Amino acid sequence: MTDTYEVVVVGGGAAGLSAALVLGRARRRTLVVDAGEPRNAPAAHMQGFLSRDGMPPAEFLAVGREEIARYGVELVRDRAVDASRDGGFTVSLASGGQVRSRQLVVATGLADELPPVPGVAERFGRDVLHCPYCHGWEVRDQAFGVLATTPMSVHQALMVSQWSHDVTLFLHQVAESELSGEDLRRLAAAGVRVVPGEVTGLRIEDDRFTGVRLADGSTQPREALFVAPRPVPRNELFTALGAELAQTPFGAYPVIDERGLTTVPGLWAAGNASGFAEQVVNAASRGYRAGAAINGELLLEDLDAAVRV
Repeated sequence: MTDTYEVVVVGGGAAGLSAALVLGRARRRTLVVDAGEPRNAPAAHMQGFLSRDGMPPAEFLAVGREEIARYGVELVRDRAVDASRDGGFTVSLASGGQVRSRQLVVATGLADELPPVPGVAERFGRDVLHCPYCHGWEVRDQAFGVLATTPMSVHQALMVSQWSHDVTLFLHQVAESELSGEDLRRLAAAGVRVVPGEVTGLRIEDDRFTGVRLADGSTQPREALFVAPRPVPRNELFTALGAELAQTPFGAYPVIDERGLTTVPGLWAAGNASGFAEQVVNAASRGYRAGAAINGELLLEDLDAAVRV
């Protein structure tokens, strides 16, 4: 059996719920398909969202689900595994069902692939962090470490120096020769200490991160460690539907206009599905913009159809 909606939203994070809220309030029959894998699940709190600063991500999403339900938006716990287009869109679900819609919003976000250093995954979101805007205030003035994964990690080390004057960049598997003269001058100006050598693990004491272990057997005491996960966009639905993707240093993302419309008519991208750097507040804004644009598209489509009758 295939249920039909005006809009199907794939992804129940900030972007997807925001789009669904706008569409529900516009009286559009809308379904949210949510696999329940938000990117910020490891974090205890989210920051920088005006009026919601410090709110646990799970609580934020629970409130969002309650809000969309008030306007008749349906939500199903399932995973979209494929999609096709034939006039409208048909989305295949992991449970074996299918849903059809006139317009489709993909807000599936991305996954963070962490450096394979023992202890990093277990501490991620606690004292192993990635975003200074998300976590910098909470660990301000502590002894920071930055785990280099590429020469671009220099930028991360420079950024976090805004929150602490005690920052050490561990080159890990990056050779000193890969750093430019400009990199070294900026690191020195920021007071960032550079330590060569591979990091082999983390030191944990009383359930607290207290330092990094190096391949030479030494341990460098630190209180917070910043890492740069490799972003892996969940772009399978865009690929299945033939949307044009743009390659970036952070993965392949759909080419979109200012509203979030992809190169496939009726197919929209929002949140981290549309780009690497969308924070929760930005993702919600993207979802809102897409939802409003979709309602306008559907309205004009229906009016044009009525004129032709």
